[in-house]
Amino acid sequence: MKTKDQILEFIGKQKVAFIASVDEDGFPNIKAMLMPRKIEENLFYFTTNTSSLRVSQYQQNKKASIYFFNKGRFRYEGVMLIGTMEVLEDSQTKQDIWRTGDTMFYKKGVTDPDYCVLRFTAIKGRYYCDLKTESFQL
Repeated sequence: MKTKDQILEFIGKQKVAFIASVDEDGFPNIKAMLMPRKIEENLFYFTTNTSSLRVSQYQQNKKASIYFFNKGRFRYEGVMLIGTMEVLEDSQTKQDIWRTGDTMFYKKGVTDPDYCVLRFTAIKGRYYCDLKTESFQL
């Protein structure tokens, strides 16, 4: 059984995260994203465009999932987290997550109305490695 610290360490080494939302017909939608900007315990912070499809889906239905994986030469390892996603547009959160170079995506800077933060709160998850899976609570 992996510990929470081992799972977070694994997540921290990955380069890509896959986030899932639920569309208006109840179907899952999955998208690759850059890794979370910040991870605090069971909270994961991502940046995205306020105008994105994902944002409108999370505003309608907060249910979400995120997935991280590593395909090594001889083994595959993955972590799926289930929880809720909030769309945050307050200036303090946006400022906390902002990085130099983000103007490449958000031309008007940290106050760009098309810049927002997604905060995922993990409730539980599943860990997979070497043909074995285990569920865990966060």
